[in-house]
Amino acid sequence: MSKRKRTWLVIMGLILAGANLRMPITMMPPLLPDLKAEIGLPTSLAGLLTTIPLLAFALASPLMGKAGARQGSEKVLVMALAVLSIGSYLRIIPSVWALLIGTAALGIGIAGGNVLLPAVIKERFPESIAGKTTLYTTAQVLVASLGTATSGIIASRIGIKSSMGLFAVLGPIALAVWLIIWLSGPNRGKNVTAENDSRPLVDRTPWRSRLAWVILAYFGMQSMLYYSLLTWLPSIWQAAGFSAVAAGNLATLFQLSGMPLTMTVPLIAERKHGLAIVNGIAGGGFALGILGILVPGANLPLNVISAVCMGLATAASFSICIVFFQKRTTSAADTARLSGMAQSGGYLFAAIGPVALGALNGLLHTWIPIILIVLVVIVTMFAAGLVIIAHRDIYEGLD
Repeated sequence: MSKRKRTWLVIMGLILAGANLRMPITMMPPLLPDLKAEIGLPTSLAGLLTTIPLLAFALASPLMGKAGARQGSEKVLVMALAVLSIGSYLRIIPSVWALLIGTAALGIGIAGGNVLLPAVIKERFPESIAGKTTLYTTAQVLVASLGTATSGIIASRIGIKSSMGLFAVLGPIALAVWLIIWLSGPNRGKNVTAENDSRPLVDRTPWRSRLAWVILAYFGMQSMLYYSLLTWLPSIWQAAGFSAVAAGNLATLFQLSGMPLTMTVPLIAERKHGLAIVNGIAGGGFALGILGILVPGANLPLNVISAVCMGLATAASFSICIVFFQKRTTSAADTARLSGMAQSGGYLFAAIGPVALGALNGLLHTWIPIILIVLVVIVTMFAAGLVIIAHRDIYEGLD
């Protein structure tokens, strides 16, 4: 295979892998009523379809990062996509246990993509990291939104199992492309990046790096904010006086409004002061959005602005994390290790956050103190971003 054809195949693989990183989760909420009726899914277990993947991310991410650094990112990515594909089709079996086990397998597979794609880009495209990162993050957000918007409609036309099977096809397609890439590679079976690392392996663990812990904290806070807001914004808007339909529309706007920044943050980050600008957009967008929600009354224009601000902030904060993984490491192996570490702790925050905030609301019967807590998290996240931007390498001071 020529170098040019192989490059285009890798680009296609990045887009396809990115398309599988959120859609298997975001497509499920519209299908829950039909799943409850068709396979007898208890309401008490329905929430696990979101929680299980997040816990799988937390548990599998450091293992994926370590395996990618030692075995090669592309080889481990192929295995992760295989697990993801198996999980996708397990969920079609009309059984509650098959649904839950398949969801766990999906989470493990998605964790591999989350952790390893930044490392693959750093290794394959060191001169165009920003552009290639934009490709897969845009595919990730766009296909996730389409999954939420269309899964219920398609299920009403062709049936829930056929609908799930149709969406599951993306996994094997991505697997086939990456299998071809890996099998046709001149260095298959070797991890050239790891072999070229000059430092001993013991020095390459990010768990000893203070800056890596700050990056973990940043990823954790942005992740907690996103999943907490995704879970509770409709309830907060309804408590403010909006109808269920209006609250749902505002929540949809929140999810979709970040698309422009998802596409542009990696490019902005390449410019002078670009990281500081993106960090300001993330912190300022979250803060303005939350402060807008605090204004009493069902003021639709104000809350539309708040939803857009928070949507832009979620896109900026997630995308800058990917940039941190790549720009604060010197090799693809280090990127995989840092990505695995940060996403492990980050998704643990994400799994705990919505539950903790919901329990606090049940105790206090008001959202105002919770919103103030969220503001504290936003300010802390912004400060962590400033610390990360001020440093160049997670291994500074460890030599």
